Amino acid sequence: MTSAEANSAAAEGIRDVYPDATIVQMPVSDGGEGWMEAFVAAKGGEIIETEVFDPLMRPIKSQYSICGDTAIIEIAKASGIALLKPSELNPLKANTFGTGQLIANAIRNGCKKIIVGLGGSATSDCGIGMLTALAENFSDGTIVKLPESQLLKNINFVIATDVNNPLYGENGAANVFAPQKGASPEMVKILDSNAQKFANEMAAILGYDCSKNPGAGAAGGLGYAFMQFLGAECRSGADLLFDAADFDGKIADADLIITGEGSADNQTLMGKLPSAILRRATKFGVPVALLAGRVADREKLIAAGFRDVVCINREGILMSEAIKNDVAKNNLRQIWAIIPILHTFSNLIL
Repeated sequence: MTSAEANSAAAEGIRDVYPDATIVQMPVSDGGEGWMEAFVAAKGGEIIETEVFDPLMRPIKSQYSICGDTAIIEIAKASGIALLKPSELNPLKANTFGTGQLIANAIRNGCKKIIVGLGGSATSDCGIGMLTALAENFSDGTIVKLPESQLLKNINFVIATDVNNPLYGENGAANVFAPQKGASPEMVKILDSNAQKFANEMAAILGYDCSKNPGAGAAGGLGYAFMQFLGAECRSGADLLFDAADFDGKIADADLIITGEGSADNQTLMGKLPSAILRRATKFGVPVALLAGRVADREKLIAAGFRDVVCINREGILMSEAIKNDVAKNNLRQIWAIIPILHTFSNLIL
């Protein structure tokens, strides 16, 4: 589900049980799925459709948005895990070429600032696919020439991510995120070794190394590619969107904020969107309830400050069933009748 779909389903269920509740629905994203739509909802803009390659180099229709001279690009729309079937997941094969095509299209359409949401990727290619696409458009075809491209030097790149991991190592892109993208333990070792080798080679050629920068490991190393080759500024995706949408103003008088994600566990506290919402809400003393399709490490999440952490799925449900859009929506609508979190609240932010 997109953030907007989840909000709508939850709001319907809340109204069934608490008809007098005041509900404000706010689509959010930390740079992954729904990032472009959430930004357009907050700031407006024109949605541009173009053809690019998916992670396995198959042509697909994709989108980005333009607001003034700024492009909002969501890599999940070109290089996203949702574009592949579970049987197709393979981060040794998946690449980010399509993301580079989106960026090239935005630049050709006159955009001077490119804000890229780095979430929901199926890839772990250190951004080589994206760099290759840009090199074909803006240099002599060699990615090491990209930092010298006069056209790209005039473009302000901002990457939006709440991931602080480095490119490689124990906490790097491969070890932390590649298993979620279909990587076996053997593949993780190969990917991590490839990332370190690539970073060392580029550092020797370019004279600097961004591989250990916070966020370099985002989107399978795409964060590294943006910083190393395009001079990108790394910002919190959640904070970028919160500021654009006046999030603080909207939650200041709320009684409760309800947020959610697919799987809530210890990784939630590693800069993911719900933890960013919790951080902002804490400044105003507003409690936050967290809903998820799967819950682990609940005690740690409660200790971190969440008022409640609730799994929307019944025990024993198959993953293949739980991830169906209509099933998830129905579970979000029905969960409110059996949890007590709302009994003392009336003004809700979704």
